[in-house]
Amino acid sequence: MLGQSQAIQAIRAQLQRYASCDVQVLIEGETGTGKELAAREIHYASARRDHPFVPVNCGAIPDSLIENELFGHDRGAFTDAKGAQPGLIDHARGGTLFLDEVDALSDKGQVTLLRFLQDNEYRPVGGGAARVSDARIIAATNACLEQQVAAGRFRRDLHYRLHALYLRLPPLRERDDDVALLAAHFIEAVAARLHGPAKCWGEDAMQALAAYAWPGNVRELDNVALRAYMCADGAVIGLAELLAAEPAFAGTAAIPDCRANAPSLGFSAAKTHAIRKFEHDYLTDLMQQAGGNISAAARLSGTERRQLGKLLRKHGIGTQQFRPH
Repeated sequence: MLGQSQAIQAIRAQLQRYASCDVQVLIEGETGTGKELAAREIHYASARRDHPFVPVNCGAIPDSLIENELFGHDRGAFTDAKGAQPGLIDHARGGTLFLDEVDALSDKGQVTLLRFLQDNEYRPVGGGAARVSDARIIAATNACLEQQVAAGRFRRDLHYRLHALYLRLPPLRERDDDVALLAAHFIEAVAARLHGPAKCWGEDAMQALAAYAWPGNVRELDNVALRAYMCADGAVIGLAELLAAEPAFAGTAAIPDCRANAPSLGFSAAKTHAIRKFEHDYLTDLMQQAGGNISAAARLSGTERRQLGKLLRKHGIGTQQFRPH
């Protein structure tokens, strides 16, 4: 995982320790923080590295097919079962099964997974004798499973099974100077992928990148780098190109006063900049007054709560930073 901040260095050390301990791991982190990448680092640093790493999105498995997807089926198990079909557990034998969005499992899916984790035994659909798999389970979620358990949306006994080892991936806004390092890396990667000329970030664009809250984290930065590269005609990606790629950056505090930039930005870009900066500053002050409570902020501003939530996401303004500790 690319980065030089203390937060990411601590994560790397933790991943290495977990690689040598062959039990279940639960990874929590916001969308785009690299949960699958972390799971792959555990797998490929472990003794299982020569065996399969099998990722699966739990939210994409229909409830009626959960057992078939995980455990497979034998010939004749149902009408169209003309031959035996191994499941994900079989594919991951000796390796790692990565369960992304594990909180999306239905009640039936949770019971099915729990039954397997209790003794690593399973039966294919339509099968007779029980089979054993030594696949290691790494689960990930962008929710807090402890809160899901408290709310009655996730089984506590399954949480205990998955929570043998725990890892929280820090959001990009907690990773100090990693934004600059990652931004430079992604621009180089885009140039290589598109077989295009080398480009770099201008100082004004880099200031805006550093000031942004990154609600989509590393994945969002990757996408912004791609769009900014495509918007830049020259070798330097400046503020104007960044704004063309992603107007939300006009609201970042690191962008200088738009009046000073008006001649270089042009009328349309300068106008967009001014509006976005006003929105960002207003929303920041509003959330400070409301203590991070969106409902209270909506009442204070006379704004519909859903619309206010959209504006906050548009400007990458989280609520946690405004809440009293």
